[in-house]
Amino acid sequence: MIFDLHCGTAPLLISCPHAGTEIPADIADRMLPAALDTPDTDWFVDRLYAFAKRLGASMIVPRYSRYVIDLNRAPDGHALYPGQRETGLVPSISFADQDLYRDGHVPDATDIANRVTQYWRPYHQAIADELQRLKQHHAQVALWDAHSILSEVPMFFSGRLPDLNLGTASSTSCAIELELALEEAMARQDQFTWIANGRFKGGYITRHFGKPEQGIHAIQMEMAQRCYMDEAPPRWNDEKALRAQQILERLLTTLLERLDPSC
Repeated sequence: MIFDLHCGTAPLLISCPHAGTEIPADIADRMLPAALDTPDTDWFVDRLYAFAKRLGASMIVPRYSRYVIDLNRAPDGHALYPGQRETGLVPSISFADQDLYRDGHVPDATDIANRVTQYWRPYHQAIADELQRLKQHHAQVALWDAHSILSEVPMFFSGRLPDLNLGTASSTSCAIELELALEEAMARQDQFTWIANGRFKGGYITRHFGKPEQGIHAIQMEMAQRCYMDEAPPRWNDEKALRAQQILERLLTTLLERLDPSC
């Protein structure tokens, strides 16, 4: 399987599109040694959100690294943030602006199209199918796109990133009352800094699947990795993770209560 899908009963699907770490051998043979460490992984995000299964949430986690294909980019390669630096549908550079492929082995258009067919489309079809399944049981459902990133990535932003970065495609991918409830929940705590629709407004998954007028609400959460792990080298930190899970559970519970008070 190219992804793991846990089917829950609550009106919530959590997607972890950048949590995968594997690289198929035929692709790995073309890459530089440092790329095989997949440093731009959203480390341990599926572990961080494992508690959500107890809340009844569904969860989908890919097996393969974003270096194989970025599941949060448009299949035609269209930029998420025109005019700003970003890595593409099939990245050829890392967040540290280092080449991923050996000379002469950067994926061409045919390679990219094949990866879209083999990896990208099945993941997105699974999201669509699971949201449709949940909609058969709930009038309103939510897709929570779970991400994390190093606290400092000069290629994308200056200084240190806020701890919690909520994205709703500038308030278009979910109902405004849901966004405001989540913002209020973040504002009521003082352990983590936060921002809504800042540098990270939500990627392709949030923008594509969020259809609040049809009862499907999509939210992206980009968490600074310092909140739940040791960043260098990447290592899970139980104490940090527990605090991070407490605020995430508060946010997901807030969301569920507004989607379906019976949850």
